[in-house]
Amino acid sequence: MPRSGAEARRRLQQAALELYRERGFDQTTTAEIAARAGVNERTFFRHFPDKREVLFDGESDLRAALTRAVAEAPHDLQPLDILLRAFRKVEPILEGNRPFAEPRLEVIAATPALRERDLAKAASISEAVAEALRQRGVTGRLATLAAQTGWAAFHQAIHDWIEDPSQSLDVHVLRAFDDLRALSVTASPAQARPGD
Repeated sequence: MPRSGAEARRRLQQAALELYRERGFDQTTTAEIAARAGVNERTFFRHFPDKREVLFDGESDLRAALTRAVAEAPHDLQPLDILLRAFRKVEPILEGNRPFAEPRLEVIAATPALRERDLAKAASISEAVAEALRQRGVTGRLATLAAQTGWAAFHQAIHDWIEDPSQSLDVHVLRAFDDLRALSVTASPAQARPGD
C-alpha cells in the first residue's frame, strides 16, 4: 500500500501507463488501474477525475511555469526570444519526467480520444502563453501567433528529444527555434505570393 498521496499518485500513473500499453486505453478501467497500483478505486478518483487525466498530470504546473517565465523575462526581448527563454526554463519539469514521457506519447499517438485531449491541452497552454505575452504588451494577433508557433517548435523539440536521447532537451529546443528562425528568413513575403 502506498504510504503517501504523492506515492499513490505516482503508482497510479505507472499502473495506468502499463495497462494502456498492454491492453489499450479503451480496454482499461479505472478499477484495474487502482488494483494494479495497490489502492482502491476511490483513491484513484481522489487523484484523477478520469482515466485520461492520468496521462496529462502536471499540465497545470507546466502552464503556470511557462506563464511565469514569460512574465519574468527581460523587457528588451522579442516575443520568440521570450518564448525560447520560457521553454528553456521549464525543461527540468520534462527532463525529470522522461521515463514517463516516451511511453506516454506512444499511448497518446495510438488513441484518438487521447490525441484529441492532447490537442485541447496544447491549445490551453498556448492560449495561456499568448495571454502572458499580451500582458507584456505584445498585440493580440501577434501574441497568439507567437505562442502557437513557439509551442509547435517546443513540441517538435520534445519529439526529437524522445527519438534522440543522446542530446539534451535543451539542445533540441535551441535547434527547433533556430529552425523556426531559418524558416522565417528563407523567403520574403513577395516571393511567397502565389502567381508571382
